[in-house]
Amino acid sequence: MTPLNLSIDCVILGFDEDQKLKVLLIKKFINDKNDFQFALPGDLVKPKEDLLSGGKRILKSLTSLEKIYLKQFYTFGDPDRTKQKKDQSWLKMYRKKPNERVVTVGYIALVKMEEYIPHASSFAVDAEWIELSKVSKDLAFDHNEILNEGIRYLRDQIDHQLISNLLPSKFTLSQLQKLYEILLDEKLDKRNFRKNISKINIIKKTSEKQEGVPHKPAYLYTYGDKI
Repeated sequence: MTPLNLSIDCVILGFDEDQKLKVLLIKKFINDKNDFQFALPGDLVKPKEDLLSGGKRILKSLTSLEKIYLKQFYTFGDPDRTKQKKDQSWLKMYRKKPNERVVTVGYIALVKMEEYIPHASSFAVDAEWIELSKVSKDLAFDHNEILNEGIRYLRDQIDHQLISNLLPSKFTLSQLQKLYEILLDEKLDKRNFRKNISKINIIKKTSEKQEGVPHKPAYLYTYGDKI
């Protein structure tokens, strides 16, 4: 029977002040010459650890980030996902049995970047936010695939538990539409967007309006208790 290891990899996405979507990556040395590669924050789950606790521990140990809502989105089990030549030197440095099979569970989160400043630790020598369009095509293991699957999940699901983390407690529909457009990478029709949003019962209209704006103030909305 082939030994099986379980790991967790985290796709942590955030927006900068220019409203560009970025992903949190760690940098790790892959040999004693200080050659490095970028990777998603990830590591093996401990034998008596549940998956969510493992994901939070791993994220904190590599980036110092904590108290983040993580959502499981996919499992990656290709038998050869850790067998690529580019990954072997790192595995030999950090794994007692570098050739054993590893299945990984992907977790995703959306955060306000200004509230989460990463600090690398453990085997991560750096942790930084990188714009999606500038991410290397040669991330560790199958992390490009994991990242792409995370983005696909986000665009397919529009999970309000996730996107609510990027909005103020009270927001306008224009703010929400802008966020949708960034996540979906497409322009949306204002009338159709508002019509569709009105059908989502967890988004509640308040009696409050914007203050201190040079145009007609818009009503503020909030997420209901179900979120």
